[in-house]
Amino acid sequence: MATTKIEWAERVWNPVTGCTKISPGCQNCYAEHMARRLAGRCGYPAEEPFRVTIHGDRFNEPLRFAKPQRYFVCSMGDLFHADVPDNIVYEIFAVMADTPGHTYIVLTKRPQRMKELLGRPDAANEVWNRTTYSDYPGCKKPWPLPNVWLGVTAENQQAADERIPILLQIPAAVRFVSCEPLLGPVDLYDYLQPKTKTAFYNYGGRGRAMEVVIRKEHLNWVICGGETGPNARPMHPDWVRSLRDQCNAAGVPFLFKQWGEWREACPPDDEIWNGHPPTLRHEHGTYFIRLGKKQAGRLLDGVAWDELPRF
Repeated sequence: MATTKIEWAERVWNPVTGCTKISPGCQNCYAEHMARRLAGRCGYPAEEPFRVTIHGDRFNEPLRFAKPQRYFVCSMGDLFHADVPDNIVYEIFAVMADTPGHTYIVLTKRPQRMKELLGRPDAANEVWNRTTYSDYPGCKKPWPLPNVWLGVTAENQQAADERIPILLQIPAAVRFVSCEPLLGPVDLYDYLQPKTKTAFYNYGGRGRAMEVVIRKEHLNWVICGGETGPNARPMHPDWVRSLRDQCNAAGVPFLFKQWGEWREACPPDDEIWNGHPPTLRHEHGTYFIRLGKKQAGRLLDGVAWDELPRF
């Protein structure tokens, strides 16, 4: 377990590593690239460094820290991959239950399995029966765990519409979406606030319309970021601004992680245009310059967006 430069976490915890690609956002997976660099070392198999691997020796790492930390769980894999046994998932959640002072951020591209495991009627018992904390007299056993945030990746509108509705059916203290790498415009309007419908009632012969809440659950946080790495794809600034504006309108916290490798340029007026080849013309007509993650930065219209969920 190590500290991290990821803007929305303080540490990473990887009791499970490895994954398989299932959508366009996986194309240039940073975790796969890193696993290949570590092949044969640090617990990554020499032959298939990115195959799903359980690291039992890492399970109790969060117990070593008394100071509250914000953990990104399984930053090098997907905890809800089909190759991760059910009992392993519950064991990891039991560690989270045993350390209520820490905050755990769990991100998946497989919300259906997350729902199958965490939405079961006996899910709370599966977790709490594996803890030591629950042995203390008078211990409360809340469910969902108040220190666990659950999220899905949505790199485009299709992924958002497939994954977010499932996420909203899963018990969670905080639900969030990570639009990284953002590969297209994403409309989150239906997911950022309770869903209502207009119902018509007849009162004494007089018809009246009334807004009825049909879904209370909504997203509590939105993360957005561009792609990094040798084959990174550019992210159009209008896509990012749209997400920011949607969140501001709905009162949902927004965190802009990074632009990635590419930044927009407006030749010939842009001062960074000269001397930074290669350039790329986006399909919408915008020009981009490859500057690298550090120089591209993470300011959106001059502002660093670092909002976290409020609960």
